[in-house]
Amino acid sequence: KGILAMKTQERRQAWQQHIAASEVSDLSGAAFCKQYDLNYGQFNYWRKKLQQTTPVEPSAGFARVTARSGAQSSLNDELGLHLPSGIRLSGVNAGNLDVVLALLRQL
Repeated sequence: KGILAMKTQERRQAWQQHIAASEVSDLSGAAFCKQYDLNYGQFNYWRKKLQQTTPVEPSAGFARVTARSGAQSSLNDELGLHLPSGIRLSGVNAGNLDVVLALLRQL
């Protein structure tokens, strides 16, 4: 179903996904909307609205880090993130760190 037919929460989540994807693309907002057939005015509206509800500075905290037994460290090693919300990200490495950070900013 189209974005306009969705409930408010579904619409919010859909726009969060579109905006997160646009931030990791090499396209301008207008080009991204044109490529994915999105309304650029709505894109800007939701981008501004979602930025207002996102805290400027996330609260600092601690994370439990565990190593696999017998694992040896190497520059090519990948990490897996398991967030308290239940979201899991795997395959995190130096080559895709920018994408992972952009995704985490949207959560």
